[in-house]
Amino acid sequence: PFPLLQTDLAQPGEFARLLEQARPDAVIHAAALASLDQCEKDPALSRRLNAELPGEVAQACLRRSIPLAHISTDSVFDGLRGGYTESDAPNPQGVYASDKWRGEQAVAAAYPAAFIARVNFFGWSISGQRSLAEFFVTNLAAGKAVNGFTDVIFCPLIVDALAETLVEMLEKGLSGTYHVLSRECLSKYQFGRNIARRFGFDESLLNPISVADSGLAARRSPNLNLSVAKLETALGRAMPGQAEMLERLYRQYLE
Repeated sequence: PFPLLQTDLAQPGEFARLLEQARPDAVIHAAALASLDQCEKDPALSRRLNAELPGEVAQACLRRSIPLAHISTDSVFDGLRGGYTESDAPNPQGVYASDKWRGEQAVAAAYPAAFIARVNFFGWSISGQRSLAEFFVTNLAAGKAVNGFTDVIFCPLIVDALAETLVEMLEKGLSGTYHVLSRECLSKYQFGRNIARRFGFDESLLNPISVADSGLAARRSPNLNLSVAKLETALGRAMPGQAEMLERLYRQYLE
């Protein structure tokens, strides 16, 4: 129900050209190289998309006075303690997180009136392979065993709620940095168990393991429990909890 314009944002100047063509009321900049392991393998592409491009987007939006929401990540923190607020200093680990942090700084310097949303989200995608929820559903539905990290804590938000919240933030004219996440956090293993239970899959197919035993190339921050108090105050409402978002995911699955 909307026009789709495609371009290669890795090419300098392409975003400004696209902006001139589309003339939007606002921009939600969600483009990124989001695979942590791919960023480790191709740091040049990660630097281009995650660190350099956000600053160019911010400058182009500023020149045209277009409100901007820039999507960043919860993993700008090292995850050694959890309970992070927006006033805590990031300490990114790995190529992806470091470049996303540089992207945040570029946006803040170029366009102070924009807002930066640190997110972690799940939901249904066109490919069916873009989120952790889809990974669990696809494999568990097929009766395949999967691993779940017991020592990686996160506060994922269903993508529908994320989109609605971003629009609400734009309408309120917010600026600065916000944690746009669920008010409740859990381990990735527990996230998988919750899905298995609600969807009627075999919970015994989930193997609880430590991220240290996963063999993944990029280091994962273990405790990304981030406070959403600043955002809840700005919006005047509570962010969704895990149970209500799981129910929303399940209803969409049935549909």
